[in-house]
Amino acid sequence: QVQLVESGGGLVQAGGSLRLSCAASGRIFSINVMGWYRQAPGKQRELVAAITRDGSTNYADAVKGRFTISRDNAKNTVSLQMNSLKPEDTAVYYCNIDQRLREYWGKGTLVTVSS
Repeated sequence: QVQLVESGGGLVQAGGSLRLSCAASGRIFSINVMGWYRQAPGKQRELVAAITRDGSTNYADAVKGRFTISRDNAKNTVSLQMNSLKPEDTAVYYCNIDQRLREYWGKGTLVTVSS
């Protein structure tokens, strides 16, 4: 089994910053893509950012220039640095990994941005 544990969520004022982290453990062999998704109340889950094993990144248009994704392959961790946060960034953020064509999800961490 694979376990993903997120940390770093919380309450922040608009314009502030938060850093999310996710650690993968268990039957880890070679993680292809690591990413962050989010789901706001009443909305579908959406991709925020993803990073491949070789460091290629992909961002949702809404977060480009404000969020930065990074990973440590040796530690099987992925982080999301979120700057200039906006109230519309409020959501539950989920860590996601793709290993050997299987997806795994964390339980999510709540990010609340107050105006």
